[in-house]
Amino acid sequence: MDILIIDDERSVRESTRYALEADDHYVEAIDNGRTGLSRLKEDPFELVILDLNLGDENGLDILQELQKRHPRIPVVMFTAEASIDTAVKAIQLGAMDYLEKPFTPDQLRGVVARSKNWSKMHERIEELEVEVSSQSPPPIFESADPVMSDSLELLFRAAPTAASLLILGESGTGKSLVARELHRQSHLKDKPFVTISCPSLSKELLESELFGHVKGSFTGAIKDKWGKVHEANGGTLFLDEIGELPLDIQPKLLRLLQEKEYERLGETKTRQAEVRVIAATNRNLKECVDEGTFREDLYYRLNVISVEMPPLRERPKDLREFSEAFLEFFASQTSRKVEGFSEDGLARLLSHDWPGNLRELRNAIERAVILCRSNLIEAEDLPEPEVAKAKGGSGSSEAGAVTPGGNVTLDELEQEHIKRVLARGSALHEASEILGIDQATLYRKRKKLGID
Repeated sequence: MDILIIDDERSVRESTRYALEADDHYVEAIDNGRTGLSRLKEDPFELVILDLNLGDENGLDILQELQKRHPRIPVVMFTAEASIDTAVKAIQLGAMDYLEKPFTPDQLRGVVARSKNWSKMHERIEELEVEVSSQSPPPIFESADPVMSDSLELLFRAAPTAASLLILGESGTGKSLVARELHRQSHLKDKPFVTISCPSLSKELLESELFGHVKGSFTGAIKDKWGKVHEANGGTLFLDEIGELPLDIQPKLLRLLQEKEYERLGETKTRQAEVRVIAATNRNLKECVDEGTFREDLYYRLNVISVEMPPLRERPKDLREFSEAFLEFFASQTSRKVEGFSEDGLARLLSHDWPGNLRELRNAIERAVILCRSNLIEAEDLPEPEVAKAKGGSGSSEAGAVTPGGNVTLDELEQEHIKRVLARGSALHEASEILGIDQATLYRKRKKLGID
């Protein structure tokens, strides 16, 4: 690696440089922050090791300037102060790690190795962001629907503040996209945005994923692990489906929100973290409080500013705009000359309830663009309206449709039913509850029946 050392103590500069050069790194050592910042303008270093105390200069001030000018370069802080407060402040301001003087060559190698992993992780994140943007059209954060427009206006007005935000709405209404945009429009936009899905893991694993754990704290904990809170420190923590958070973990989240403190699983040492929390749920949290499944004090702590995202069926004007945006995107992606919707196609589009909201609409338009036989999407290319299905019975189904009582096997009926439940945009745990099976069984059935 190309490494820049900024430290006003000659003995530390030289000993650190010799240790790094012995491991075949290219190293430059400078005795003050301003010269170091100037040097970074000239050449792209891969790691900066910065002293906290630089004579007349404050290392934290230099760190902040580094973050503004070179946010992609990892910074490790040297400190002679055995102070957790100082280390936490450095991490909050963007330092990747810190190293307390005096240190051993192995400790130095350790932080260098972590900086390599840090850089690789951020490169991978950038690659994934490019990949995701190439697979989906840019999100639309404007609305012709007055309720949706008011919700977005309120949220984005609160984005630059430190207030906790709560986004309510059905699955598939775009809550996670809005959360990410709120982070992008906030004062934390250059800091981490970290997501944790509350229903995705068991209670023990979720607590570990959120707060981290120490080796031996539970079966399978073979080494220490930092959690999402540590990863999000200084930035935004997005708690998706907060209504599914187990009751036992809720007091620990409340403590994090109120005291900025937490402990890793199996550890008694109190740690600090400064995170801005955005939460989302498709549940009615007030009802959950009344039922005793969600703490009232946590509810009010999260509910500083909350908005409801209306479902797509209540936003016909937005439905048409989203449909046209999806059509244009997938036509370009698949190199198909599909120009729009026929009158019948548009009528069917507007008559469908879209229980899976934007997620279902996206999948339906992608399929229609791929399979339509002309330059217009016809009614037959789109899902049959839910209302018509409910009224029509077996005799009203289109030719070849899988319906009870028809010439179909039980496997085909099961496959169609599971497909329709998943097409609503339901999370796996919701789909398994609707189907009356556990998530493991649902996974096996999807694999057996070839359902994506």
